[in-house]
Amino acid sequence: MNKVERWKQEKHPLDVVDDVREYAAEGLTFDEIEARAGDGEWERLKWAGMYAHGTHRGYFMLRTKVPGGRLTPEQAEVIGEVADEYATAPEEFGGDEQNPTWGDAYLDITTRQDVQMHWIEIEDVPEIWDRYDAVGLTTVQGCGDGARNVLSCPAAGLDDHEAFDAQPVVDAVSDFFTGNREYANLPRKFKLTITGCRRDCAQSQINDVGLVPARKVVDGEVYYGFHARVGGGLSDGPRMASALDAFIRPEDAVEFCRAVAQTFKELGDRHNRGVCRMRYLVQQLGPEAFERAVRDRCSVDLPSAGEDLTTGYTGDHVGVHDQREEGLRYVGFNVVAGRMGGDEFAAAARAAREYGTDDSTIRLATDQNFLVTHVPAGNVDALLDEPFAREYGHDPGPFARGAVGCTGSEFCNYGIIETKRRVKRWAEELDRRIDVPDEIEVVRMHMSGCSASCAQPQIADIGFRGETVKLSEDARSTNAEGDAIVEGMDFGLGGSLGSDNRFLDWVEAAVPAEAVLPALEQLFAAYAEERDEGERFYEWCRRVDNDRLRAIMRRADAAVSRGVAADD
Repeated sequence: MNKVERWKQEKHPLDVVDDVREYAAEGLTFDEIEARAGDGEWERLKWAGMYAHGTHRGYFMLRTKVPGGRLTPEQAEVIGEVADEYATAPEEFGGDEQNPTWGDAYLDITTRQDVQMHWIEIEDVPEIWDRYDAVGLTTVQGCGDGARNVLSCPAAGLDDHEAFDAQPVVDAVSDFFTGNREYANLPRKFKLTITGCRRDCAQSQINDVGLVPARKVVDGEVYYGFHARVGGGLSDGPRMASALDAFIRPEDAVEFCRAVAQTFKELGDRHNRGVCRMRYLVQQLGPEAFERAVRDRCSVDLPSAGEDLTTGYTGDHVGVHDQREEGLRYVGFNVVAGRMGGDEFAAAARAAREYGTDDSTIRLATDQNFLVTHVPAGNVDALLDEPFAREYGHDPGPFARGAVGCTGSEFCNYGIIETKRRVKRWAEELDRRIDVPDEIEVVRMHMSGCSASCAQPQIADIGFRGETVKLSEDARSTNAEGDAIVEGMDFGLGGSLGSDNRFLDWVEAAVPAEAVLPALEQLFAAYAEERDEGERFYEWCRRVDNDRLRAIMRRADAAVSRGVAADD
């Protein structure tokens, strides 16, 4: 077994939840926690939803699970207030000026419909948990080798383009796995998505398990349920999920997901952390053998597949949209890179109560944005005039609308480059500098600070993964600081999900960060000149040869190709 598996054998990782309360009560420092519980405790703390900051010893990132991204206004207000009160940097790390863009006391909406907060001290966690318990929230298994937050369409129950509202199934599956000791020690993280949406907003193609809407006729009667896709994922070794020949009734979804987890638990690799994700198991066995293994472990009948109801991929809900109910709207707000103030999030929750009906909710989206739902049409203008709504507009430019960024080197142990501020700055600048064809509402630009793909760069029009770049001599002379080693990134083009799904091609490696915007200007100038009618940017990138894409990028007056990865 690898060392993480040994740590999990030494103590069940869910036991760390009680340990956190003990450490907080005794006021233990990081050194004292390590002396008492060993190095493995930092790994086990992930099961409590806590990641130790790599560069700020003594502080944690705390992740809140939000199944399906759905929050009541009361829950959202508590999250915002907790961030405003506890996610504050000490003066030694800059205090309320530690981040020049967001200041302090902010939260991050993630690509898994979670909420993350930084600068959390362990002594405050029990109080946060108590406040969460009062409104039905949890951080348990927000991280670690178990079932992560269950995704769904953020507009579930609102739009006509769904076959049915799958939120009850999302909640049932989430409830089954959260705190379940039998399935809290899997070989690696276990990512599920469940949706009744025909547009696959919950990204079934890149999750370990994706349940998507289906219909099957049995003895002349029509039944609605799910088809299953398994073994999808990104990071190193990305893989699109494989379809199983099975129809899953909504009432059998928990048992099906349990059987998949059992299969992964028994057959998954516990030796090499690099290849222990479920997608490698599906690839090694083959989808047919994997399906047989799941059926062998499943206690309910799984009929063969019926009619798949998925029509494509959307994943974008920004703007004012009609709901099914006459006279109601939902509004999607654009949060570039997912970061906003805790006070602003709390304000959005209070606005949902003020301008929405009793059914109003806050919904988190996989593109790091959020929705306010059940707003009577006559209240929309007043909602849009709120300060938070003016800051996180409902009608952004295409680059801001599609901008996604991971945590980056600011807090993440694996991050090589800074991402959040860069994504926000770049998106806003690109919307000023580049005229995108009018019918193109969104250009998806995703930036990961390393190769781990938390920002999902492989499925974006434009994807980046962080590198440190060693500049050539001529490039060094034109660099603003004259540095030999600078932040940079691998530059990918042409990714998407949906019926024409494909991972992007990494067209250029080790591009210095300061050369990226000039390169994009050249690419979009060529795109505007050469595109076919209605052709989207990722489609054009696929049609154009990669050598020519590189040549277009190198027209820029910048060091696009004059660097190499610093560790080469």
